[in-house]
Amino acid sequence: MKPGRVLAGLFLLLAVYCGIDPFKHSAIFDFPDFVSHEIDMPSWSSVPKERDTQNLLQKSEIKFLNQVQGPESVAFDPQGRGPYAGVADGRVLFWNGQAWVDFAYTSPHRSEICDPKPSPMSYLPNEHICGRPLGLRFDKKTGDLYIADAYFGLLKVGPEGGLATSLTTEAEGEPLRFTNDLDIDEEGNVYFTDSSTKYQRRNFLQLVFSADDSGRVLKYNSTTKETTVLERNHQFPNGLSLSKDSSFFVFCEGSKGSLRKYWLKGEKAGTSEVFAVLPGFPDNVRTNDNGEFWVAVHCRRSLYTYFCALFPKLRKVILKLPISAKIQFLLHIGGWPHGVVVKYSPEGKLLQILEDSTGKVVKAISEVEEKDGKLWMGSVLMPFIAVYNIA
Repeated sequence: MKPGRVLAGLFLLLAVYCGIDPFKHSAIFDFPDFVSHEIDMPSWSSVPKERDTQNLLQKSEIKFLNQVQGPESVAFDPQGRGPYAGVADGRVLFWNGQAWVDFAYTSPHRSEICDPKPSPMSYLPNEHICGRPLGLRFDKKTGDLYIADAYFGLLKVGPEGGLATSLTTEAEGEPLRFTNDLDIDEEGNVYFTDSSTKYQRRNFLQLVFSADDSGRVLKYNSTTKETTVLERNHQFPNGLSLSKDSSFFVFCEGSKGSLRKYWLKGEKAGTSEVFAVLPGFPDNVRTNDNGEFWVAVHCRRSLYTYFCALFPKLRKVILKLPISAKIQFLLHIGGWPHGVVVKYSPEGKLLQILEDSTGKVVKAISEVEEKDGKLWMGSVLMPFIAVYNIA
């Protein structure tokens, strides 16, 4: 038999296998309605080439190892106390200087299924019951803590802590499916992201793989109690942070790997534009006292992710191969976990990159909070907080 016919036959068998997935081994077999969307990626030439060749994040201190599971967001209260961290079992914890203590929780349905487990990912099947606090922000005037919970929407809890009060769980008739991050202006208005109206956080890998474009950016008016949609049809909108003067906010476009700027004041109010093209795919963003933006980059870009983004049919074929979601995710992030943080000026100029390219110390970063000359780095995937001294 000629080699060409053999290859053609093998290709046909592969196509049939991917079409029917008979052994249910693919990363998307549980999602019969899975759609792979095209991503309008920035040109490869526009991606920053700068690197931290010294891998300075390897000098970070690992704090609270196995005391906090999956601390996605790290916050300090108006008195400078903390950190506070939302963890994988649905609680918000407070470091009182000597130990972690319970501060708040988002779900009224907590039970023994929310008890401590060995790793952040162990909680995934019950997150919708236990809650999953992601973005945390304090109102500097009142001391109230605002929480973006992936399942229970936007909530608020007073300085005394306890069960958080629900503020909103829907917008314009559409339920919040994946509430992710938030920020608060001086008038008490809350700007926040809903990463998808199709996928919940427990299916975040499928959201990453699909690049679903149902994500929204929203505003909660604390006076009228109304929630409005500011922007729609974004692919995995994630972190969000106001500028120092509150004239705009930036939010992360997770699938595209960019920061987008939404104007709140001036002639451009109500419009948005690209603020910066990032070296990788972002999670959260935070503003420091100088008005600069620290962006936690989940992983650097690769040519593999670039071409998969441009060719969604090819991406779906790869996802239907008998390769687990975990391995597909490792392919997506370049083969191994690694930490990257990037700082931008208020004008969108790249100022600094810090990284641990081998994942030796800091394997993943969800958020960067700058305080007193230190970067406090949380991760939804790790059981610790990493602290890097920039002073």
